[in-house]
Amino acid sequence: MPERGSEEALWFAFRDEQLLVLDGDPVRVPDSSTFEELGLEAAFRWEIGTLNGARCWAVEIDSDGGTPDGMVLRDLRSLFAGIDEGFFKMAGKAKQVVGWHTTHRFCGRDGTETGPVAGEMAKRCPRCGMIYYPRLSPAIIVLIRNGDHVLLARSPGFPPGIYSVLAGFVEPGEAIEEAIKREVREEAGIEVENIRYFGSQPWPFPNSLMIGFTAEYAGGELRIDPTEVEDAGWYTPDRMPPLPPRFSIARSMIEDFLDRHGSNPEGR
Repeated sequence: MPERGSEEALWFAFRDEQLLVLDGDPVRVPDSSTFEELGLEAAFRWEIGTLNGARCWAVEIDSDGGTPDGMVLRDLRSLFAGIDEGFFKMAGKAKQVVGWHTTHRFCGRDGTETGPVAGEMAKRCPRCGMIYYPRLSPAIIVLIRNGDHVLLARSPGFPPGIYSVLAGFVEPGEAIEEAIKREVREEAGIEVENIRYFGSQPWPFPNSLMIGFTAEYAGGELRIDPTEVEDAGWYTPDRMPPLPPRFSIARSMIEDFLDRHGSNPEGR
């Protein structure tokens, strides 16, 4: 495990997937030269980079303890609207690293407790040599155009009223393009063509790498899978539902569509 430095650091500490933050606005994580100064014990810690010049640590705090005065535990999703992109990316990375530690404390092959690998974000079983890296689950997210219409859908897990583009995980043995066509067919009952790469974004719910694409409607009648989608429809730039938060890749894709059709999405 990397050695702790004496300079001030930012501590992205999680307990049961909730982030420890200072009570009040703006959203901030505690900072100090050592984690012990906060009056908490770390079950695990790992240095994960820098933010605005400060070293950042992913920390798992013991589930049985309380929280220091002036601090609260919050679900990272609930903080989305009140934080900037850099903070979100670092908090998301910390969440995934802590989750990796929680699920890989012991070797899946022989049950031996794993230990850190020097110079790598990895854990190794000292008995059989098996190495475990943080898990990443590739997922496609696709904006489907039909002329000046875009397909937007609402998942049961979305915040109230929010609509977004379609998404789903890539299955074993499946190319990304195959995953796009399958997910769209399963969730919306339509076919797509002219698939084009848009961009990607790490997404820590729980450990996804969102790989974004655009595609064109190629046929079929819109028919949703009610287990995956509550509602879906074709929307025009002058008639849009509430959209996902800014700096999500879904929002970037929708704003790109609106820009191309001469609509200003500000304030949506």
